[in-house]
This record gives sequence, C-alpha cells and structure tokens, in this order.
Amino acid sequence: MLMLRVCSYNKKLGLSRPNIHKHMMISDFELLAEKVAKLAELTHALRVENAALRNEVTALTTQNQDVRERMQQAHERITALLTQLPAEVLEDEEVSA
Repeated sequence: MLMLRVCSYNKKLGLSRPNIHKHMMISDFELLAEKVAKLAELTHALRVENAALRNEVTALTTQNQDVRERMQQAHERITALLTQLPAEVLEDEEVSA
C-alpha cells in the first residue's frame, strides 16, 4: 500500500519509476558492454599469444630433434673410434680409471 502511495506521489511530481529503472538499465548495459569489450580484447590478446607460443613450441621441437640427431651421430663416431683403438690402450685406460 505504501508503495502505491509513493508511486502516485512520484507521478504527481513527474518522477516516474520507469525512468529510474531505465537509467539503471542503461548504466548496467553500458557496464556490461564495457566488460564484453574488455573480454573480447583479452581473448584476442590470448589468441595472439597462443599462436606465438605454438610457433615457439614448433621451433623448439625441431631444434630438439636436431640436437638429438647430432648427439646420436657423435655417439656413433665415438663408438667407431673406440673400436679402432688397440686393446692395450683400452686396458690401460680402464686400469688408470
């Protein structure tokens, strides 16, 4: 009942509730629009960063594979050199170690 009296009093003064609600809805909408814009901005930045990170992972994976191959080749060369050493040298190395 009190609400009806306040509403009718506000109408007499030209203060209608819909205007108050309209103002609140507009400011809420503007706030929501700002948040959506910020979210879109952050999403774009994260996508750009994600693409850069994917490129970096690809480059590092290739570099890692190259290093593994070079290590394997070095291992094979060292193994081949060890098989060419005379047995005496190998025995002397084992004793001194």
